[in-house]
Amino acid sequence: MDQFKNVTIVKKANVYFEGKVTSRTVLFADGTRKTLGIMLPGEYEFGTDAAEVMEILAGELEVLLPGESTWNVYTGGDRFQVPANSRFSLKVKIVADYCCSYEE
Repeated sequence: MDQFKNVTIVKKANVYFEGKVTSRTVLFADGTRKTLGIMLPGEYEFGTDAAEVMEILAGELEVLLPGESTWNVYTGGDRFQVPANSRFSLKVKIVADYCCSYEE
């Protein structure tokens, strides 16, 4: 899906790591929530409350998912899942454009 219809966008940006990771929240009529964002090159660790599906729209990053010891490479068109109440690490190699879907 290249676009979302009939949504509400939260104007205030989500800003992390001194502005190196930013996103905007998209709210759907059925109550679901997504974020659309950009990650600049760097290394980051995130925690989750809800389970997430991270779709990489463009760029390249390495991901270390909870319970794994191997970093996996993801590029535009790839996606990965992160369980609720966990932490995962990222090494962004090339500016990453992403969409994160939350399973609440």
